[in-house]
Amino acid sequence: MLWSVVSQAKFTSITWTHDSKGFFYSRYPAPKDGKEVDAGIETDSNLYHELYYHFLGTEQSEDILCWKDPEHPKYTFSGHVTEDGQYLVMYIRENFDQVNKVYYYDLSALPEGLEGFRKSNGLLPFVKLIDRFDAQYEVVANDDSVFTFRTSKDAPKYKIVRVDLREPNNWSEVVPEAERDVLESASAANFNQMILSYLSDVNVVFISFTSFLTPGIIYQCNLKTETPEMKIFRETSVPGFDRSEFHVHQVFVPSKDGSTKIPMFIVAKKNIKLDGSHPCLLYGYGGFNASITPSFSVSRTVLMRHLGAVFCIANIRGGGEYGEEWHKDGALAKKQNCFDDFISASEYLISAGYTQSRKLCIEGESNGGLLIGACINQRPDLFGCALAHVGVMDMLRLHKFTIGFSEYGCPEKKEEFDWLIKYSPLHNVRRPWEQDPDKPSQYPSTLLLTADHDDRVVPLHSLKLLATMQYVLCTSLENSPQTNPILGRIECKAGHGAGRPTQKMIDEAADCYGFMAKMLGASWIE
Repeated sequence: MLWSVVSQAKFTSITWTHDSKGFFYSRYPAPKDGKEVDAGIETDSNLYHELYYHFLGTEQSEDILCWKDPEHPKYTFSGHVTEDGQYLVMYIRENFDQVNKVYYYDLSALPEGLEGFRKSNGLLPFVKLIDRFDAQYEVVANDDSVFTFRTSKDAPKYKIVRVDLREPNNWSEVVPEAERDVLESASAANFNQMILSYLSDVNVVFISFTSFLTPGIIYQCNLKTETPEMKIFRETSVPGFDRSEFHVHQVFVPSKDGSTKIPMFIVAKKNIKLDGSHPCLLYGYGGFNASITPSFSVSRTVLMRHLGAVFCIANIRGGGEYGEEWHKDGALAKKQNCFDDFISASEYLISAGYTQSRKLCIEGESNGGLLIGACINQRPDLFGCALAHVGVMDMLRLHKFTIGFSEYGCPEKKEEFDWLIKYSPLHNVRRPWEQDPDKPSQYPSTLLLTADHDDRVVPLHSLKLLATMQYVLCTSLENSPQTNPILGRIECKAGHGAGRPTQKMIDEAADCYGFMAKMLGASWIE
């Protein structure tokens, strides 16, 4: 058995040559200081992607650099060896848009194979078949030099086209775009046939449904019947949970500008008294056009049932709940709208009698972690507890690490710097008791959560904010009214949140909501 280890591989596929001697893969350059870093904890920007070939049983240092493009540092490259083994097709992408370029190389043109090419110290001389970002192209199959593609070129629902590499300007349509159905995938079979998969209208549909009070139901509906009706196909049950104990309603809260109504879901036990006595957890996100919709959460149900808590979600601007305009109203120069909306939702919960400041906990993740960091800076008096998961906290250096800054702006541009410096959590930690001596206050009890292998929002964001808050607020405790704890939780061998083992998720929920209960003085109710 031959063992091979490759590092720095990211945004890559693995495609083998037909002699089984090795494979093509994509990677970023090694760190500039030459030190190998544990995968997932590197913090360099993802720039200068490269395509390599690795021979089994050799060191990675001997790999062949097949392609790079230093003039376009944001490009990413992925290789695909055709089924006949003759061609290497390279897809080139610049960002998350569904468009790509296509280059190819005839591997049979190497008289001594890739072993011989290794001596050349040059790049593979790819031929540019499609050299523009105007559509998506995906190879389905080839018959020698005749290639079949699935593409969105002049076909938003996709179609099948064909081209002979010897006549690259002569494309023919094989399967036209469907009028209503979306061509999701295409594959070759039996040498002269294709299997096409469409997203299409059908007679029987399955609908998955979840809500704050519904763990999960899959319905089946036969549309051919005279009176179609939905029947339960599968249903999830949670032992001990009785949905009839709870009530859900939605309110619309005026934001700071007075003209915008912010939707907010409120979930609580039925017939609670609006006397301000209840612990309350308010969750928010507000970014990247992402809609936060109702879903079932065992941990939050436990809070409502056994701590008497009220759970709320504020659908603030920046999300996708009302379309792209709603998103744009909470991005770039208008990011402050997100924080204003969330603060308005918090004030509503207090004025309506659901809770009071010292019993209100706010929570957010990733972009939502930024939301929490900004809000506790701007209104530390309004909250009793804050849970900020994997948050974006250093807005002046965000662009130097991985991805995502197009939502916020680039601090290297003066206009955008001026937006960012005003709310960057790391740069706006203040001693609230010095801001208004007549109304001395402190920061809420705060738990900043991150993970040592998070390469989406690198852990330095949370760690720098944690150190700054502890330094600014807690250095001279004899002169500081800050008695609420400022703590960090660093998960090991984990990333931005997805893909964690169940036990890690349980442990984190227990730590977070145990901290919340302790800080809000909530008692367990059987």
